[in-house]
Amino acid sequence: MNTSVSIKKWQHSHVFDEGNPLAERNTRWAVAITFITMIAEIAGGWAYNSMALLADGWHMSSHTLALGLSVLAYSAARHYANDIRFTFGTWKIEILGGYTSSIFLVGVAALMVFQSIDRLLSPSPIHYQQAIMLAILGLLVNLACAWLLKDDHHHGHDHSHSHHDLNLRSAYLHVITDAATSVLAIIALIGGMLWGANWLDPAMGILGACLVSLWAYGLLRDTSKVLLAAEMDMPLTTKVQQDIKSFPNILAITDLHIWQVGKGKYAAIISVVSNSPLTPDNVRQHLSRYPELVHITVEVNKPDIIHT
Repeated sequence: MNTSVSIKKWQHSHVFDEGNPLAERNTRWAVAITFITMIAEIAGGWAYNSMALLADGWHMSSHTLALGLSVLAYSAARHYANDIRFTFGTWKIEILGGYTSSIFLVGVAALMVFQSIDRLLSPSPIHYQQAIMLAILGLLVNLACAWLLKDDHHHGHDHSHSHHDLNLRSAYLHVITDAATSVLAIIALIGGMLWGANWLDPAMGILGACLVSLWAYGLLRDTSKVLLAAEMDMPLTTKVQQDIKSFPNILAITDLHIWQVGKGKYAAIISVVSNSPLTPDNVRQHLSRYPELVHITVEVNKPDIIHT
């Protein structure tokens, strides 16, 4: 009986991230709204011969894709939360969704540039009034989506954004970028209608592609860093390293790995050398001051004795 109790003391769950049900629900609504608007803008862009409107529609398609992947990631992470095959939980499914979305965005940006250049070289008539109406509709949809997602978006800034829901943060940033593209489309169409500057429409399409590329780059950078566990430059690592070095009787840190396993939650593998009766539990207790370290593995080694 005592043995059983002792074992249970050391057992723990590997579900490090509790998910975000409210964000998942709001994102589902945003997907439905933007998908309908995306179809209307792309169809309207072709019908009214507006490259800026087409660019906004394609950008909204990337928005729909990103939000759709976010919803799927939330669902999959929740479904497989207790699957033992996922060693450190399923949170990275959400990150993988964002990474995949950013890859598609690169292709969308390239297509937008190609179509805009083609329109610059071969201009054709634009139905400005109808195109402006659809562009304004797209902007209103973007603002509605921003409102849907704003309650769950944290506006505070830390060094690594590790406490944010990266899945939701990327969707929120995409909505803001999408809104900016809608504004560009409206400006281009009004300028073309009032001053006959037909070149503004494809020019704004190219500018919109640049915005998509910037968003894709940011998302690629953030998600790939988490997926590759390239996070040893974060402030937490420095703090833990300095704290362990200051611990009595620790001669050296021979191995230290810290990586993210959830929103603001990390796992750590630590190997130290000590010439005192130090135990791994002593080190874990010392690091309990860092609540973000939710899974700590410690190895304590004795120094080699050199006989002279």
